[in-house]
Amino acid sequence: MDSTFHERLRDASRRNDSFLCVGLDPRPDRLPGECRRAAQPLLHFCQGIVDATAPFVCAFKPQFACYAATGATDELREVIRYIRERHPQIPVILDAKRSDIGDTAELYARELFEFYDVDAATVSPYLGWDTVEPYLAWPGRGAIVLCHTSNPGSPWLQEYPGQTPVYLRVAERAQAEDAGNVMLVVGATFPEQLGLVRQRAPTLPFLVPGIGAQGGDIEAVFAHGLDAEGGGLLLNASRSVIFASGGDDWREAAAAEAARLRDAMRAARGQALGRNS
Repeated sequence: MDSTFHERLRDASRRNDSFLCVGLDPRPDRLPGECRRAAQPLLHFCQGIVDATAPFVCAFKPQFACYAATGATDELREVIRYIRERHPQIPVILDAKRSDIGDTAELYARELFEFYDVDAATVSPYLGWDTVEPYLAWPGRGAIVLCHTSNPGSPWLQEYPGQTPVYLRVAERAQAEDAGNVMLVVGATFPEQLGLVRQRAPTLPFLVPGIGAQGGDIEAVFAHGLDAEGGGLLLNASRSVIFASGGDDWREAAAAEAARLRDAMRAARGQALGRNS
């Protein structure tokens, strides 16, 4: 890949004037009947969601566990291939949260970037930064590093020990190591901490989960998380978009919810920039 991951992400965001990432997290028990009857149910569902929401997003993010748990990793590869072929301008992030040491980390990086052929993948730094480095060795690909996650139990480790908590050490190291290929995961459910991460990582883009079913506030995310150029955010929504309807109108409902979220993010960005001007 000739361009950096950051460049492709910025281009996609500007093209669709969007900060929305749609998570492709299919659950077999929630699929519409049409999809359940298909030969490859998860693939059929995700193809419909991708085509319906593509005009409103700047990235797609399949969740690895949703496919692996049912032995459907072949369908995951087909989903990624489909996005590549039909919507090549939209980056694909694989939410895999890989973490291991030495040669094993190198093999995980090869799995993600060669076997699955994604633009970027989520990784954990909590075994040490050397476990992140193998992912950064792949030209044009990105490592999205867990920093302060959206789950309620994250402060137990990530905000320890107080004065300079672990999550801010992660942010500082990620900023120092960036070459257009590092991104941070910072949850929408902790907006004040998101603002502190922005201070420590002023130029890194953030992947922000938690705005949909988890209840994170879009306006708070933009108020605390914008970078100096008025960007640097990628807000993920999964269940609220892809399961907006379980009926025959599931494609149309997903498109409508994606459009609503995109527009809400545009408005929140405008408000945040207005306050900062």
